[in-house]
Amino acid sequence: MPTGIPLRRTLAALLLAVALLALPACGGSSSRGGTTAAVNITASPTASQQKLAKTRFVANAGLAAGAAYQWIIKPYRKGSFKKGAKGRTVSLIKAGLAGTFAYNRLKAASKNAKGDPTLSKYMAPVTAGIDALKDLPKKLRKGDGSAVNSYDDVINKVKEAGKNAGADVKDQVPSLDQLKSG
Repeated sequence: MPTGIPLRRTLAALLLAVALLALPACGGSSSRGGTTAAVNITASPTASQQKLAKTRFVANAGLAAGAAYQWIIKPYRKGSFKKGAKGRTVSLIKAGLAGTFAYNRLKAASKNAKGDPTLSKYMAPVTAGIDALKDLPKKLRKGDGSAVNSYDDVINKVKEAGKNAGADVKDQVPSLDQLKSG
């Protein structure tokens, strides 16, 4: 029944909106304005926010690693990107989507890493590598194999940075719907 999914999404969005509106009411009284408090929170994150930043980093980096491995690295090693390979066009389209998705999640992971001082220190050198991935989805769609090695290198560096900061990143393969939505 196709109408069930939008209803669930609507209900979820409604519950989320109610929760977000209710959370400020639970904060207690404060002499400062809400805007000033938000600025102070970002400037010096508390221990729970740092932990949340690590958790978000692990989730985003894991999704990026899973997408890159499942739809870019593995098909490339199987030869699915070579001319004349069966299912080449579909593999290249999936690789392009996965490349865009992985880039998006790696940028989010890089942003999350800024919330944790240790993670931020280890991620600093990797950020330039993530930025270099921006144009690689186009290369993947064209069948350029050098893009595969770039993704593999950056993903491994992000995993290593997470491991050094105490946030082990495990591959999490996203669904095709997640890839399409970005």
